[in-house]
Amino acid sequence: PYYVDMNQNLFLQASLHSSDQNLTLFVHTCVASPNSSDFRTLVYELTKSGCASDSTYALFPSPRSDVARFGFNSFSFVDRFPSVFLQCELLVCRYHDYSSRCYQGCVSRFKRNADS
Repeated sequence: PYYVDMNQNLFLQASLHSSDQNLTLFVHTCVASPNSSDFRTLVYELTKSGCASDSTYALFPSPRSDVARFGFNSFSFVDRFPSVFLQCELLVCRYHDYSSRCYQGCVSRFKRNADS
């Protein structure tokens, strides 16, 4: 566990451990839950499809392509939940493959009108 005060800035780093030096990491989706085994019932989205869902979520420059750095302000679901658990989905792509999902960045999908 990592203990923080409310609204404290949290900084996270994910690293890819591979002998292939031509890979890059992309933070696709991160959600928080008060339950470590249930990330569907009561969740808070920090980022989805590479787009920030929380105004405090930010990506930070990384020293290498196989390292992703990001952060957000700490929060609580409500007083009855003493902990918040984080689950993130990261994508691995070929470095400099600009057609890959990693290089598309934020992709927001819009719903179509079913009437037309």
